[in-house]
Amino acid sequence: MHLHDIHLLYEFNYWAKELLLEVLETIPHEQYVKDFGSSHGGIHGTLVHIVGAEDLWLKRWKGESTINFMQAENFPGFESVRDAWMEVEMNMMGFCHMLKTDGDINKTIAYKDLKGNAYSQPLYQLMQHLVNHSTYHRGQITTMIRLLGMKPAGTDMVMFYRQNPSTT
Repeated sequence: MHLHDIHLLYEFNYWAKELLLEVLETIPHEQYVKDFGSSHGGIHGTLVHIVGAEDLWLKRWKGESTINFMQAENFPGFESVRDAWMEVEMNMMGFCHMLKTDGDINKTIAYKDLKGNAYSQPLYQLMQHLVNHSTYHRGQITTMIRLLGMKPAGTDMVMFYRQNPSTT
């Protein structure tokens, strides 16, 4: 894994986020908060989970203590989640741009999970994990959008490359 690959993954991640949010802002609040019985309830809970995971992992990478995870009930609706995500994205991209060499992404990060279990892994593995995690949950939201009878955004990575040919 090279630094360029990490930068590209995060450009993709936030490109896909923007497409998803464009669709979600058109969904009525009642449908946005509908419980689909998914792992995080519905669209709202799943969005908060994605944002919360990004915030949590970024804090771990910076060596900050992480004992709390964002909760859906602390966000009244779509706008509050979107605003929180914009702040997390700004901080995440700032972190990404502070990484200057392949050595930076190969450094070992020691952290504890929310249960207090200790782990150590190379930063690049954790950064790959986070983008994969977000992709997984965007897929869940895509299904929920379809169940509402709406058309989801296409957020496959190949579409990102097609729309951004200079990224390769």
